Amino acid sequence: MKYTIAIVFACLLAVVLAAPADNTAEILRLESDVQPEGYKFALETSDGKTHQEEGQLKDIGTEHEAIVVRGSYSFVADDGQTYTVNYVADENGFQPEGAHLPNVPIAN
Repeated sequence: MKYTIAIVFACLLAVVLAAPADNTAEILRLESDVQPEGYKFALETSDGKTHQEEGQLKDIGTEHEAIVVRGSYSFVADDGQTYTVNYVADENGFQPEGAHLPNVPIAN
């Protein structure tokens, strides 16, 4: 499971850092901490983007072992506004929240 956390973290970091060749944003802050039972990272770039995330293993050693991820990211859109998305990813899937996102009620 340690390797799974490291692989997930590496993939997420690669996605965050992947950018077109003409992008001139610079990394202002990059922090990461990978532990056997979790990880966290924070990233801030000169173009106003930020991304913070924390993942923890739950139900360790059981057949229901899973990673629960909580985080947020912000970016400056073409309209000049900064948008923020807070999210949780767990056994219930990816659950984003943001003032600019539609709020769809869940039918029972």
